[in-house]
Amino acid sequence: MAWDYFGFSRTSGNTEDVSPTVALNNAADISVIVIYFLVVLAVGVWAMVRTNRSTVGGFFLAGRSMVWWPIGASLFASNIGSGHFVGIAGTAAAAGIAIGGFEWNALIVVVILGWLFVPIYIKAGVVTMPEYLKKRFGGQRIRIYLSVLSLFLYVFTKISADMFSGAIFIQQALGLNIYVAVIALLAITALYTVTGGLAAVIYTDTLQTIIMVIGSFILMGFAFNEVGGYENFQERYMTAIPSITANISAKCYQPRSDAFHIFRDPITGDLPWPGLVFGLTIQATWYWCTDQVIVQRCLSAKNLSHVKGGCILCGYLKLLPMFLMVFPGMISRILYSDVVACVDPDECQKYCGASVGCTNIAYPKLVVDLMPNGLRGLMLAVMLASLMSSLTSIFNSASTLFTMDIYTKIRPHAREKELMIAGRVFIVFLIGVSIAWIPVVQSAQSGQLFDYIQSITSYLTPPVAAVFMLAIFCKRVNESGAFYGLTIGLAIGLSRMITEFIYGTGSCVNPSDCPTIICGVHYLYFGMILFLISCIIIVGVSLITKPIDDKHLYRLCWSLRNRTEERVDIEPDDWVNDDDSNELEIEEHEEEPGFFKKALMCFCGLEQKKAPKLSKEEEAELKRQLTDTSEKPLWRNIVNVNAIILLCVAVFFHGYFG
Repeated sequence: MAWDYFGFSRTSGNTEDVSPTVALNNAADISVIVIYFLVVLAVGVWAMVRTNRSTVGGFFLAGRSMVWWPIGASLFASNIGSGHFVGIAGTAAAAGIAIGGFEWNALIVVVILGWLFVPIYIKAGVVTMPEYLKKRFGGQRIRIYLSVLSLFLYVFTKISADMFSGAIFIQQALGLNIYVAVIALLAITALYTVTGGLAAVIYTDTLQTIIMVIGSFILMGFAFNEVGGYENFQERYMTAIPSITANISAKCYQPRSDAFHIFRDPITGDLPWPGLVFGLTIQATWYWCTDQVIVQRCLSAKNLSHVKGGCILCGYLKLLPMFLMVFPGMISRILYSDVVACVDPDECQKYCGASVGCTNIAYPKLVVDLMPNGLRGLMLAVMLASLMSSLTSIFNSASTLFTMDIYTKIRPHAREKELMIAGRVFIVFLIGVSIAWIPVVQSAQSGQLFDYIQSITSYLTPPVAAVFMLAIFCKRVNESGAFYGLTIGLAIGLSRMITEFIYGTGSCVNPSDCPTIICGVHYLYFGMILFLISCIIIVGVSLITKPIDDKHLYRLCWSLRNRTEERVDIEPDDWVNDDDSNELEIEEHEEEPGFFKKALMCFCGLEQKKAPKLSKEEEAELKRQLTDTSEKPLWRNIVNVNAIILLCVAVFFHGYFG
């Protein structure tokens, strides 16, 4: 007998290999989950009381006070969501270890972030990435283009994919209706983003990263124990094929012959090596060096050495997904070949409600079937936590983008309190959109969730990566070049993305009939081509238009990073803090707010007390501290040596598994 709802099916009965829905009905699991969420809320409340959330800098940048280890852990936790656990393990079950190369590419890119990009952002004194581009190029159109594109990408890739994977987890473990589960999860997530601001997010991220890593290590131990060690694992993976294959061609269900290699054939490989080395680096540069979610973590550091230390810690943590997600995903295929590696569309539909394949359930199935009571609860809590930490990061960064880049266009003289309220209302709006988007992701489960995320990123982000790289390293580039590079690049990327959506991506059994000239190019190669075209347009248009004077570019690009002269902004800031516009208002007697208003203000971090007023000299000193990138020589040398070690480790791992 089977229940069906919203494209997922939950099967019970005596079908071999299909676990009946394991409701978390034992005291151990339930108490672990309850204790876990109480701890998370306690940490959020503690952070809320401790940091200053009633200013824009406090709510959005954690008051520039973070040290290196929470930054490193938070970078890792913002990056790894439950989408990674579901998506990476799923793709690994289908195609082997090459997907781990996606994670290891970051070891090199985080060094680029901490040593080349962040020093410029700090010297420029910016809060959001579009704000940097506005200072660098002037004009409104690039900044608005970027803000809107980022919000779109959040909905299409991050929020929707995370929710979908969270839904698969909850559905595998609890058999709840997906919408009920996701809405409950969002309610908890929103509660602590709205109340705590970034400080709460960063502290809870740290806690969740620790638990995520420990929980997935334990699961990896159970999984390897089940298959009998690494040697056995390699042999058994190559023979893990489903029992029901109908008359489908063998290449659709047999493991790939290059399953244990990261670098694969440039023409016939599913992840060709030039794409993995160059195409992926372009995407990773966009993600790690220019994306609000990541850079905001770095900008909240005490000083530059802490930024670099955080980046190095994050780099070492990024070695783990290969062992914590890729190998367990492949083991799941060995243990549950009929379910995870199913190839007959009717069988797949029966097991997981998706006819294109069931690899997405590889990791959740391991958790539900292998973990003992109590630990299963811990792993479920970790998965929910990783979903929450990803969503909190995104909601927080999206509301920063909206208030500082879009709302200030509509209301240039908004007071600080109004901006804080607008940011919080926007989070609520985003949640509504995200819930409405769930069915779309369910229907677009083109077999492998991670491929869906990566391909959309390859179509939309290379022009942005090109603009940021050229903005920082080539001072000749101007606003017209950047704008035309972005718009033409977007048009090319959208044409591929929309065509692919219309024809569908297909599966091995039913290939898509999309024209080869459009869909035949691998998405990583497409990203490389798009990046090159964007660079050529940006540089070409910039050379035939007027250059920007150096006086506007001090400390905004690499060649002028150490200039100390006053920089003349191409355009003044949109948002001026009007709270001190009328000195006479301060004299008025303000009436005492009622109890409920006080409670609400405290909850949202809109405290009544005004921030202390600063004299001109104090303001200048504060600005100098916020844009200071000097480092103590000892710490500078320590982080530099560590960066070199990290790069050597990256090369070694690529070589060993290559």
